[in-house]
Amino acid sequence: MGYRLWVIGFALLLSVAAFADDTITVDSVAFVADKIVMDTVTNKTETANPKKKSKQIYYGTIVKLDILSPIIAPALNEWAMQQYEVAVNVRLARRFYPTLELGYAGGRTHEGDSLQYSGQGGFFRVGCDISPLKKHPESPHALLVGVRIGTSVQGYDQYLTRADGFKAEVIGGRADCWGEIILGCQVEIAKVKNTAFYMGWMGRFKFLFTRKEATDRLDEFRLPIYIPGYGTRDNVGWGANYYLGWRF
Repeated sequence: MGYRLWVIGFALLLSVAAFADDTITVDSVAFVADKIVMDTVTNKTETANPKKKSKQIYYGTIVKLDILSPIIAPALNEWAMQQYEVAVNVRLARRFYPTLELGYAGGRTHEGDSLQYSGQGGFFRVGCDISPLKKHPESPHALLVGVRIGTSVQGYDQYLTRADGFKAEVIGGRADCWGEIILGCQVEIAKVKNTAFYMGWMGRFKFLFTRKEATDRLDEFRLPIYIPGYGTRDNVGWGANYYLGWRF
């Protein structure tokens, strides 16, 4: 079938040459034959390289607001502060997403049988995500795997009253640092001209760098119970976010 198409195409080119000139000369046949050969080489080259690598580096910035933490964190953790955070990621070379996350936690006081605790502070995380999906790198949707380094600074007030009459109060401040491994996604929901609306979630596995082993119960009391941006003071922890975002 392919051979027949070549013959038909060659015959059509000869007829065009004949229509342009009353006689078909050897030169005209040679010209047409050369053109067929050149077109064949060009088509094979384009087939072998159907898409040239794009030289574009920057693909937009997405600003995201976490709507899950203010709702679920206080519901699941009695020590959790009211927490709010935003994230900004920049898409580079289609698959890389350098990210900055900023937040604040506070505005909540816990009162137990023997302990009263309140605190407030800010935090930030920096890191980079990568989309491991190679099949459709041009897609606006992304599965994200990445890492973060986080730090927070807070002020806190703890008041302890024990049954034996012992009382202690700590008013102070502290900075903490931790690392995170990230798994999540972001999906383009709607597009408006050159901007787009996004939704997505993020799961976090956290491990605390600024660990401190308490030598006694009073020493343990001196440490803040809750770390903004991290959670309850444990060596490892988990977290999740659900984002609404806008790409510029």
